[in-house]
Amino acid sequence: MGITGQKTIEVGILKAPALSFTLDGDFGDFSGDYTAYAENGKIRFQDETGERFVFRPNDPKSSFVLKDVVIGIEFHWERKEDQRFTGSLVLIPEDGMVRALNVLPVEDYLISVIASEMSATSSAEYLKTHAVISRSWLLSQIEKRKGIEQQKQAYRSEIKTDTEWIKWWDREDHTQFDVCADDHCQRYQGITRPSQSIDNVTGAVMETAGEVLTYGGNICDARFSKCCGGFMEKFSTSWEPEDPPYLQGKYDGESFPPEVPFPDLSDPVQAEIWIRSQPPAFCNTDDQEILSQVLNSYDRETTGFYRWEVTYTAEELTELIKKRIGVDFGLVEELIPLERGTSGRISRLKIVGTKQTLTIGKDLLIRKALSESHLYSSAFIPLKREDTFILYGAGWGHGVGLCQIGGAVMAAKGYAYQDILQHYYPGSRIEKIY
Repeated sequence: MGITGQKTIEVGILKAPALSFTLDGDFGDFSGDYTAYAENGKIRFQDETGERFVFRPNDPKSSFVLKDVVIGIEFHWERKEDQRFTGSLVLIPEDGMVRALNVLPVEDYLISVIASEMSATSSAEYLKTHAVISRSWLLSQIEKRKGIEQQKQAYRSEIKTDTEWIKWWDREDHTQFDVCADDHCQRYQGITRPSQSIDNVTGAVMETAGEVLTYGGNICDARFSKCCGGFMEKFSTSWEPEDPPYLQGKYDGESFPPEVPFPDLSDPVQAEIWIRSQPPAFCNTDDQEILSQVLNSYDRETTGFYRWEVTYTAEELTELIKKRIGVDFGLVEELIPLERGTSGRISRLKIVGTKQTLTIGKDLLIRKALSESHLYSSAFIPLKREDTFILYGAGWGHGVGLCQIGGAVMAAKGYAYQDILQHYYPGSRIEKIY
């Protein structure tokens, strides 16, 4: 598995009953088009059956293509595409299917992550910011996984009773590799989207090579999302009941307007005022030049991310929730936020129906329940008017750590990457560990 430092990591790319791929270049005895199949808990490749097939390139210019890789899993822009990768291709069995892994050096992975997460034409300071964040998150997750394995006990991320269902998604999803390639971890698409500006990304990664954020001697779990909505969220709203000092709620702007009282967005009244207004913040921008640098083409299919509105009839909402999380409430009558975090995001939502009442959380389960894909965020105000529910919302994503759009605006304003990192991860330090 991956090792902290400039070593290699294993990235889970695709899982399917049958997996088609193309080996281009020098992969020893193999070249061309192939298909591997799941068979009785193992993998069948050509005339052989086994538990691990490795295709290692002898030439660094060699690459391989995986067919029909799903990107944006369960999001509104989910689709399939063929993707090209460098490094080694490894096939292993998982859940009765074939899992494709890409094994490659950390810095090569980071170059792709940054080019996949945003446009390679982003400003140099913003690219360096993301290089340090992505490297920190990756290495912290590898360390976290080792810690969980050493505890030799089940990692618990769900609490379910007759009245409450609290769940979050994190490390328990990946036990056979270091990270996945989709938005659950960090968006990684190999060298699928080469750009004339890829040298900008390579330069940012190499200029910050080995640099990570640390706090108290430990590598920071440097989370990030698209748009915080004007206020950053604390870690525990979306994940484990702990709050690292560098992942706390904080206003996403240069200074809060002196004529406006500083809001406590965990308070329902103040949260409603905040979410239903357009307060100034770094991420409150419609500058298309900046947005085009941060958002890839399919991300730009999302509009109105700083403030947004969704409407459902009671019948539509009832069927949606039943379809998305498998709970039959009868006809949904009320949505009642019980607990909010520092950005106004809801961590516990009571759903009242004619058949049952259940409180659900955390952030992602709420977002999953209330959308065909994922609701932009859980920072919303639910209002009911006769037979209609209107959700007035703020932000895009969990809001913890770096606000990608806010960070891009800071870079455009002339902030250095060190200053951007300090804004979003207060109290952290940049350290070069290799």
